[in-house]
Amino acid sequence: LQSCTYILWDGKIRRLTEEWKEKVLAVNERMAKSALRVLGMAYKELNRQDRELSEVCEDASELEQGLIFVGLTGMIDPPRVEVKEAIRKCKRAGIKTIMITGDHQTTAEAIAQHLGITEKGGQTLNGKELNEMNDEQLDQEVDGTHVYARVTPEHKLRIVKSLQRQGNVVAMTGDGVNDAPAIKAADIGI
Repeated sequence: LQSCTYILWDGKIRRLTEEWKEKVLAVNERMAKSALRVLGMAYKELNRQDRELSEVCEDASELEQGLIFVGLTGMIDPPRVEVKEAIRKCKRAGIKTIMITGDHQTTAEAIAQHLGITEKGGQTLNGKELNEMNDEQLDQEVDGTHVYARVTPEHKLRIVKSLQRQGNVVAMTGDGVNDAPAIKAADIGI
């Protein structure tokens, strides 16, 4: 949305005003609260010179401005059926479950509430907030936080190390290369 100057509405290209942006962001928020991963779509018509430039230019960021916003789509990546019960069993056993995800914060919170990881209004930290914290500040927040959203592999590693500094035995699961540093640093890597 930040890269868009126009919006396609009712078959016509119109200037993207602050009012339109607010409407789009409100719809995005509603979709995210329904645990949907929300993707925005936009396009730009390029002339021949632009296309030739994009083929030889390593940094096409200039071409990625002045886009025409066309809409949002939401998709759900439902948790496996057995996850909710597994989290319930972990809680009964005294195991704290934490969700660390690259998802939008609102989406992450909705999923975490649905699974019983956190209650509505529970503390969530996002990647931007983590970037602004030093390790001491993170150490003060880590015990009360059950959801981390919009994180990078570096953030995951910092969270694991902070939990360990608090005396926790940390098990980390992951399914991608971006999870490897945190999995390796955890006491139990899965």
